[in-house]
Amino acid sequence: MIRIVIVDDHPMVREGIRSMLERHADMAIVAEASGGRQALELVMQTAPDLLLLDLRMPDMNGPEVTRKALHIQPNLKILILTTYDTDGDILTAIEAGAHGYLLKDVEPEFLAESIRNTVAGRTVMAPRAAQAMADHLHPQRQRPQLSEQERAVLELAAAGHTNRQIASQLYLSEATVKTYFSRIFAKLGVNDRTAAVAVMLGEYGSDF
Repeated sequence: MIRIVIVDDHPMVREGIRSMLERHADMAIVAEASGGRQALELVMQTAPDLLLLDLRMPDMNGPEVTRKALHIQPNLKILILTTYDTDGDILTAIEAGAHGYLLKDVEPEFLAESIRNTVAGRTVMAPRAAQAMADHLHPQRQRPQLSEQERAVLELAAAGHTNRQIASQLYLSEATVKTYFSRIFAKLGVNDRTAAVAVMLGEYGSDF
């Protein structure tokens, strides 16, 4: 069962999301919050698996909630669900530690599947969000040149595999996998897996 806290300052939006997600037997809405401070309190009280988080609220913005929530519960997954698709909003949220970024015009079934993927450790990005990451880090539109093995490592990371699982599948040591990630991060100009996967989705789309 995926335990979810919905955070949005519009009651009708929360009700709509709740109604959509409660149709799925593997999802439970454990709480709802209308603002950032309340969301942080609920994270401490309920220890959810995923925070479904709006980007802009009256008392605290999404990136600030993201940073503080991850400080409280480091293994928490955070999926941004918003109407805002400007580069600045997207980049700030991902840099704060959000694991995914979707727009509110997403289809209900895609939202449910995105929640499952996020909890499983996969990076979920609206096409606009992935493109923003790629444009920000590679404005010349020159595709980062990853080796075949580096791409294989990143593809497995995008699918939610741990370093140990990647090492097992590629017949490598975990130390070697870590070295590959260091090279990947350096080539893409990022600091973590989420950003790396987002850049490659923006660069290659479904071909990645």
